[in-house]
Amino acid sequence: MILCNITDANIYRNISPLLAEAIDWLMANSAADLANGSYPVGEGGVVVKAETPALMPRERVRLEAHRRFIDIHVPLKGIETIGWAPVASLSYIHTPYSEDADIAFYSDSAHSMLHVHPGQIAIFFPEDAHAPNIGIGTHRKLCIKIPIV
Repeated sequence: MILCNITDANIYRNISPLLAEAIDWLMANSAADLANGSYPVGEGGVVVKAETPALMPRERVRLEAHRRFIDIHVPLKGIETIGWAPVASLSYIHTPYSEDADIAFYSDSAHSMLHVHPGQIAIFFPEDAHAPNIGIGTHRKLCIKIPIV
C-alpha cells in the first residue's frame, strides 16, 4: 500500500508500465470534472471510474481484495477514510473470491485506517485488503483500476 501526494506519485512509476500510464493520466487529469462512469485510459486496460459513493460507518464496511488489479483511490471532494490490512493476515472470508468480479470480501477488522485527502492517492496492490468509503454522507472520488500484467 502506498499513500502519497499526487505530485509525488512519479517516484512509483517504475513498479509497472500500466501504473506509469495511470499516474501520467492522473497528473494530467486530476482536476477534470468527469461525470460518474468508467473511462478507459490507453490501450493496456487501465480504467478510471468516477464515483460519488455513499460513505458508511466503519463497522459496516468490509475489507476487499483483488488479485488481477491494482487500485488507486483518489478523493476529489472530502476526505476518504480507508481501512487496510495485509491479505495474508486475514482469517474470516465473508464472500469467497470471484474470478469474474476479481474481488473477495473479509470480515476481519482493518489493521490501520488511512485518511486520504484531496490531492493525495492511496495505491492498493493484491496483497493489500482495503475497506474504502468509510464516513458519513457522500464524497466524490476516482478509482483507477490497473491490470497486473
